[in-house]
Amino acid sequence: MKQQMNLSAKGGIKINGQKIPDPKLHQKISFIKSGIRIAGYFLLPFSLEIAAGVLILSEIIGIIEELV
Repeated sequence: MKQQMNLSAKGGIKINGQKIPDPKLHQKISFIKSGIRIAGYFLLPFSLEIAAGVLILSEIIGIIEELV
């Protein structure tokens, strides 16, 4: 079975037509998400509403992280 590797103009890599995630970008987004999540937990004793909003934001960033 022969594998085909293509580089796209957007900088992505495809192997056999499947997009391969960018590990460095994935890691950066993961660190940002974790920092936002920590901030959300820190805010819990001060404002439940703001903390919940920050934690929801971290989950949205988590979805973006998986799409990279």
